[in-house]
Amino acid sequence: MSGRFFYLTHPQVQIDPAVPVPDWGLSETGLARARLAADAHIFSALVKIASSAERKAIETAEAIAGARGLSVSILPGTHENDRSATGYLPPAEFEAVADAFFARPQENVRGWERAADAQARIVSEAAPLLEAAHTGDVLMVGHGGVGTLLLCHLAGLPISRAHDQPAGGGNLFAYAPAQQRLICAWTPIEALGDMPA
Repeated sequence: MSGRFFYLTHPQVQIDPAVPVPDWGLSETGLARARLAADAHIFSALVKIASSAERKAIETAEAIAGARGLSVSILPGTHENDRSATGYLPPAEFEAVADAFFARPQENVRGWERAADAQARIVSEAAPLLEAAHTGDVLMVGHGGVGTLLLCHLAGLPISRAHDQPAGGGNLFAYAPAQQRLICAWTPIEALGDMPA
C-alpha cells in the first residue's frame, strides 16, 4: 500500500510576549480547530503522527492522535525557523521580517536562521516520515515557516513566501511520496472534511 504524507500547521495560539514563543499553547479558537481536525476522515488511515517539540504543535498532534488511538513522536529538529535573535515582534514588524526571510534565503535576516538552513533541516527531519509514508498515511504537525520551506522543496519550487500558508495557521498540504507529487497545497482545517479518506 502506498500512503500519503500530510503536513499540518498548528492553528491559532495564545500570544504572550512574556512567554518564549516555543512555549505558547493553542488559543480557544486553535483548540476548537484542532478538535475539528481530529474528526476529519482524511486522517482515518494514519499509521504515524509526529510533531515538533513546540507546545502548540504538540497540542494539535495530541488532539488528532487521541481520536485515532495513536501516540505522538516528538521530533525536536522540526521546530519553526529560529527567530530567537529578535524574540516576539509586533505583527506588522513580524510580517516585514518574514517577507525578508523568504525573499533572501541565504541571509540571516535580523539574526534569524537562514531560510536555506531551515529548509535543509526540515527536509532532513521529514525524510524518515516520507519513507514511512510508502506503507501508510503519516502526519507531521509543525509550523508555517518550515512547512512552507518543506512544501517548496517537495514541489520543486524556489523558496518564496508566495507558497506560504494562509494567515492564522491550521492548514494542511498532502504529498504522495511514491509518485513524488503534491496531492494538494495548503488547505484549511475547515475544508478537510471535504477531502477523501
